[in-house]
Amino acid sequence: MSAPNSATALAGLHATAFEAPWDASAMAVLLAQPGVFAVAEDDGFVLCRAVADEAEILTIAVRPEARGRGLGSRLVAAGAQQAEALGAMRLFLEVAEDNHPALALYAGAGFVVSGRRRGYYGRADGSRVDALVMSRNLG
Repeated sequence: MSAPNSATALAGLHATAFEAPWDASAMAVLLAQPGVFAVAEDDGFVLCRAVADEAEILTIAVRPEARGRGLGSRLVAAGAQQAEALGAMRLFLEVAEDNHPALALYAGAGFVVSGRRRGYYGRADGSRVDALVMSRNLG
């Protein structure tokens, strides 16, 4: 996959996909941490962290106009493959319980719900929504 991997490029992509995007500074801090890696294409990316035998999808962003074409699935698969290459045996993520497209993406990639974080995500209107913790085995 090609790589618009700079913090600025990733922040730009993230801004197209989220109400409260991460800025270039936040991306740079994450990318500088041990075990953090991005897999990117022109219209999206996945950002992961692998530590010991576990990995986490920190965020995945796909431009709205590129959704529904399999890019999200490719990014999840590529992130999982890279995490496994770094020694991870299990991959985790958190997703808003009302994000039905993301839930379908993750279920299709073999993730199952393994926990819940109550009121984890804040919304622009001040409301809060639970995060579902999802996981899958690698390898």
